[in-house]
Amino acid sequence: MAFAFYLKGCAVSDNKTTEQEYKTWMCLICGWVYDESAGLPDEGIAAGTRWDEVPMNWTCPECGARKEDFEMVAI
Repeated sequence: MAFAFYLKGCAVSDNKTTEQEYKTWMCLICGWVYDESAGLPDEGIAAGTRWDEVPMNWTCPECGARKEDFEMVAI
C-alpha cells in the first residue's frame, strides 16, 4: 500500500501561480528515502527532480536496490 506525501511550493509562470507537489520515495530494502524536492546532488540528481525522471539504472545509495524496490510514502 503506497501513501503520498506532498510539499507545496509555488512557481510563477505567465503571471499565474502554480503549485508543484513533491513526493518522497522509500527503499523497501533498507528504508533510505529519496525526496524529490531535495534531489541527490552528490549523485548528479538536481533538487526538484521527479522520481520518474531519475534514471532507470539508478540504485539506492545505501543498499544498491533498484528503483522498482522503492515505494511512494508519507513522511
